[in-house]
Amino acid sequence: MSYVVVVRMRVKDGEEQRALELLRELAAETRREAGCEAYVPCVDPEDARSLVLYEQYADRAAFEAHGASDHFQRLAAGQLWGLLDGPRERSFFETVV
Repeated sequence: MSYVVVVRMRVKDGEEQRALELLRELAAETRREAGCEAYVPCVDPEDARSLVLYEQYADRAAFEAHGASDHFQRLAAGQLWGLLDGPRERSFFETVV
């Protein structure tokens, strides 16, 4: 089973492009992590302020290692979260096959 995280967030008006830049860089770094199976940032085509991240890891430990990584701390916690308009919502799942 894989450990899956779905993150929903909304960025402040005018910060859409900066958020996408940070997500692209974060995705590139995260995909190089040993336990990362998928890391897919998505934007709502009708609302550029609405973002979703689909993250899939080999296990919960790999997800926790991601959260402790330098690139996560620098790009997400250090920059992206400051662009958010409200809290990010996270849901956790496990694959069934």
